Amino acid sequence: MTIFATGPSRPIRRLLIANRGEIAVRVIRACRDEAIESVAVYADADRDAIFVRMADQAHALGGDKPSDTYLDAGKIIAIAQAAGADAIHPGYGFLSERADFAQAVQDAGLIWIGPDPKVIEALGDKIEARRIAEAVGAPLVAGTPGPVESAAEALAFAKEHGLPIAIKAAFGGGGRGMKVAWRLEEVEELFESATREALTAFGRGECFIEQFLDRPRHVEAQVLADRHGTVKVIGTRDCSLQRRNQKLVEEAPAPFLTDEQRARIHDSARAICAHAGYSGAGTVEYLLSANGTISFLEVNTRLQVEHPVTEETTGIDLVRGMIRVAQGAKLADETVPEPRGHAIEFRINAEDPARGFLPTPGPVEVFDAPSGPGIRMDSGVAQGSVVPGSFDSLMAKLIVTGATREEALQRADRALREFRIGGVASVLPFARAVLAQSDFRAEDGDFRVHTRWIETDFAEPLAEAVAPHARVAPAAQAPLLRLAIEIDGKRHELGLPASMLAALPSGGAPAEAAPETDEAVLAAPVPGTLTLWQAEDGAEVEQGQVVAVIEAMKMETRIEAHRAGRLTRIAAQGEVLGFGAALARIG
Repeated sequence: MTIFATGPSRPIRRLLIANRGEIAVRVIRACRDEAIESVAVYADADRDAIFVRMADQAHALGGDKPSDTYLDAGKIIAIAQAAGADAIHPGYGFLSERADFAQAVQDAGLIWIGPDPKVIEALGDKIEARRIAEAVGAPLVAGTPGPVESAAEALAFAKEHGLPIAIKAAFGGGGRGMKVAWRLEEVEELFESATREALTAFGRGECFIEQFLDRPRHVEAQVLADRHGTVKVIGTRDCSLQRRNQKLVEEAPAPFLTDEQRARIHDSARAICAHAGYSGAGTVEYLLSANGTISFLEVNTRLQVEHPVTEETTGIDLVRGMIRVAQGAKLADETVPEPRGHAIEFRINAEDPARGFLPTPGPVEVFDAPSGPGIRMDSGVAQGSVVPGSFDSLMAKLIVTGATREEALQRADRALREFRIGGVASVLPFARAVLAQSDFRAEDGDFRVHTRWIETDFAEPLAEAVAPHARVAPAAQAPLLRLAIEIDGKRHELGLPASMLAALPSGGAPAEAAPETDEAVLAAPVPGTLTLWQAEDGAEVEQGQVVAVIEAMKMETRIEAHRAGRLTRIAAQGEVLGFGAALARIG
């Protein structure tokens, strides 16, 4: 890679990937390009996943919950040592921004593919990150000086500084544990929700508050820094197309910025990372208001989901760059590469856009991906794969590149028309509808997309453009029967679906007749865990009132009463529910 002045000084022969899905596939490919053996770890639900089959080695974590698998640092490090790995790459999400995990990896004598633990701790603490941004003169809006202790304190901040406000997990990222309050009456409820979501996703529930710019764009700078003090800003991205604070469409370079705005973002991103002693790939995020106000948002101390659009427009392989930095390679200089063309990424999630982007885990019966000029597909699934309900809904990423933004849009239109997914619902209808919108295409030079555009300006056109998916409850995955066996004196664990050993002539239990519909039953719209009842048993509720919260794919879904009446609970708090399971009766 020509961006490096010197090569690696510390070799990596074998690398364990502490992640799953498409990012695990992406890291495996980088390992092959670097002539490094790859080691995968997997939850029971992922035992037949593409990344498991692609890796040079694959080891079972045992279990299906995030806490028992991809969040179990002890298991992962033990497997890395047993497999003879030299290094661990965390991907994104899960343990990728956990300073204690990075430290444990280093303490175990392994190379950590990422910034130093102290840097992760400083920048991962959103409050400390704000202090660093202030120290280098980065643009900032008003915020609390530390974590907020109570919902009442959150309400007091909103009254003092005005709405909207952002309630954000101090130790999180990726949109989880972040809520935006637009009305005073929802501040306290959203504070409690953000705290719960942060605790579930990151293991810590502390949240802080800052002013939220109305109708802002989300613009970010990609950084790559070595361990010798050189910080290189690779370019910008626009990630304004979001729902529930999670990105759906991203592009590079960020369009419709002035030279002054781009320079302000580049300079402050470099200064923040240099001040923190950053190394590896990272992203400095900003909000850009309609009047041109720029405000520092946070630093993601890891690889971003949307990194491919930067790779496509710079020719720099960021994953290989991370690996080489961890091995001690030195960057050539701090110059910013001129973008070559324009790239747009569409996240292909297993979600139903017509039902509020509800996750739809289950079997992928059809996966017919597009190809041709300017098309890149980073996928964690194929036809016949199963999207488990325990983890993130991201199946794949479609990245489209053109010489200009106009050409990228033309190719995106062609690619999305070719793309077919069957079985699970997907966001493909949403992506096609976005491309038809003048707000996004901005052919008149007026880019009107903002971070709440999907929920506001685009809500009615989206409802008209997409129809609900024909949802069906996914079949339960067969449980594993685990057997310990020895091969050449070495212990191995063999996992077989229990159904293989069942003496059933049909290979499974006979299907039960569907129960008759009971209009009084409030059914779970998504499989997940019932984390909270917000209405007492026997309470009188109104139609549309939030009565419960289900956590699915690491996001909270608020359950509203489908009719008015007296609520009688059926499901218990903490219970794991399937799609369509009865929550309560309202009659």
